[in-house]
Amino acid sequence: MTTFNPFPAALGPAPQSGQWPALRRYTALTLVILIISSCAETDQPDALLASEAPVRPSYPISRVSDHQDTYFGQTILDPYRWLEDDRSTETAAWVRDQNHVTQSYLSQIRYRAALQNALTELWHYPRISAPFKEGDWVYFYQNTGLQNHSVLMRQKPNQAPEVFLDANALSDDGTLSIAQVAFSKSARFSAYTQSKAGSDWRSIHILDTATQQALEPPLQNVKFSGITWLGDAGFYYSSYQAPDGSALTAQVDDHRLYFHRLGTAQQDDELIYGGPGDEKRRYVSADLTEDQRYLSIQTAQTTAGNTLFIQDLSQPDSPFIELKTEEHAETRVIESINETLLLFTSHGAPNGRLVALRLDQPEPAAWTDIIPEHTSPLRVSTGAGYLFAHYLMDARSRLYQYRYTGDLVREIPLPEPGSASLPFGKDTDETVYYTFSNYKQPSTIYAYNPESGNARRYFKPDIRFNPDDYETHQVFYSSPDGTQVPMTLTYKKGLKRDGNNPTLLYGYGGFDISITPGFSTTTALWLSLGGIYAVPNIRGGGEYGKNWHIQGTQHQKQNVFDDFIAAAEYLIDEHYTKTDYLAMSGRSNGGLLVGAVMTQRPDLMKVALPGVGVLDMLRYHTFTAGAGWSFDYGRSDDSREMFETLLGYSPLHNLKPGTRYPATLITTGDHDDRVVPAHSFKFAATLQGAQRDPAPTLIRIETDAGHGAGTSIEKRIAQTADTLSFTLFNMGITDIEVQHDE
Repeated sequence: MTTFNPFPAALGPAPQSGQWPALRRYTALTLVILIISSCAETDQPDALLASEAPVRPSYPISRVSDHQDTYFGQTILDPYRWLEDDRSTETAAWVRDQNHVTQSYLSQIRYRAALQNALTELWHYPRISAPFKEGDWVYFYQNTGLQNHSVLMRQKPNQAPEVFLDANALSDDGTLSIAQVAFSKSARFSAYTQSKAGSDWRSIHILDTATQQALEPPLQNVKFSGITWLGDAGFYYSSYQAPDGSALTAQVDDHRLYFHRLGTAQQDDELIYGGPGDEKRRYVSADLTEDQRYLSIQTAQTTAGNTLFIQDLSQPDSPFIELKTEEHAETRVIESINETLLLFTSHGAPNGRLVALRLDQPEPAAWTDIIPEHTSPLRVSTGAGYLFAHYLMDARSRLYQYRYTGDLVREIPLPEPGSASLPFGKDTDETVYYTFSNYKQPSTIYAYNPESGNARRYFKPDIRFNPDDYETHQVFYSSPDGTQVPMTLTYKKGLKRDGNNPTLLYGYGGFDISITPGFSTTTALWLSLGGIYAVPNIRGGGEYGKNWHIQGTQHQKQNVFDDFIAAAEYLIDEHYTKTDYLAMSGRSNGGLLVGAVMTQRPDLMKVALPGVGVLDMLRYHTFTAGAGWSFDYGRSDDSREMFETLLGYSPLHNLKPGTRYPATLITTGDHDDRVVPAHSFKFAATLQGAQRDPAPTLIRIETDAGHGAGTSIEKRIAQTADTLSFTLFNMGITDIEVQHDE
């Protein structure tokens, strides 16, 4: 079954678990920071050798216009409105000039290349995904280490694996990627979505699975869509109408669900739901139960909650039954057992529950709890004839196995505190798979037998990083209103709490998204350099359920920033670090977080790293599907009160000329059609004019890249090396020794 996510890949590209059939043993990679200065004697960790300091950037001139808008009688200047036009030659020239300044600055950091090489070595480890069976073949994703995209392989028993789909063969530079693959009921046919330059706009390509040959021209204008096959006849998919204007910025709000029958033209596809009138929705998607008896349609206007319609396909011309639930409740079909449907819902249960119902009694009063609500947020999956429940307890995973009756079978063991994926599989599978990782443990795949309860390690990647050299633990600190917020800290064993540790504070805080421990090569490199990686689970996320989320939305959004500021103050007060060694990082909604905190407390950090951020809170809803984020943010045209709240923290509108801001590296992609790059462009132009401190204010604009998903490994490595180089240098670290243990 597909899962509806109207805000997909909000944190950037999802890491792919991986393994490799023939593993090579690598030794640990060690990097040692040497601070070339007199800081030990002067206690000035940011003191630089004059000869080592890069030349202060000379920023391109950003034309100032007289554009202004009026909100509830108040005039707001928008002098860089022209940067919203992604198709203008003036904007293109500005992007080129800004990138030139940024690269000129970064090129002067002498250890930049060493960091990029170290990151490349660290990233170079084979990995595969958990296997899944379709027809006579077993499929799995594989990456040899530095391939831009993982390759979908397939294998028959006692035969060598072969390539099924290789996104790396689609383009020389890795700018074409494959987002998802779905197989028809018999696996005779398959379909996949293809993206160019990281755009959310995609095309659907249809294959004869046996021959791997295209069956017909690709479907176009696909965005935020699943691929849900009905037998071998065709599939459901979602599409917006082609935008009027730039495909990267124009507003889209008319999502439609179609059924494509194989062998027919796209213009003849059957409209199932959506279009003008009462059915107009910003997000529409479809699911089918595994027995393909029940079709469910999920519709929504925002990223919070959905309306659910269910149709019994076993009855000719049966109507869609709407489930009447609370506004903003999430409800979706998990499975069907004859006449009974199993639904996950937050109706009457903010943390989620699993219920059973019949379509002839769809009212919530007739629902029966199978897995009742718990004090911790719940997610549910199925496989091998069982239910699997994932609970998030203090941002750490717990897994349980249930029968369809709701009877608990057992808790599934996890090796240590961290994050686990839900086991999943078909009802006919005998083995299901799940992954486990944390900030120091690479993603490891486990094969689980639900009958015996035996879990065996299926694959653990062999990586040049020794987790035994590091420790990770959770602390709790107080936000200004007294709320206790958890934070996970990871660093080298033996770390001295003397305040002189480079620290990367990462946050998100929005959209009910939980930030749980997970491994990344970027984090691994930072840890190997001796840095502290700190991740607070601030409000706005889903770590403690819906109420935790609500406390960080709309007029309560300041709670998110307060939580993050309090995390930084805790790290300083407890002598983990000090302002001179503190960097703040976040992407997307996390970019908003960094932008808001650096404007409210510019004194708190040495380095700010807002990535693909939502930075213009007065106009975010005017671009692409941005209006769908209004449940979290509200809109500037909602009311005077909402306008004033947004204006009060909007990063763009709270930059003050003559202020000492931290060294800032803004990152974005020129093809980001989720959080459009204009947010970052306007923020950078304004910040460069406002900055009083000699600290650099730079923007790095990746070309042929979007919000993050589908970005090639080559581009990710280069951006990470640039970001870490910028961060360390502006903390006063002028040299790094890279040691390789052979």
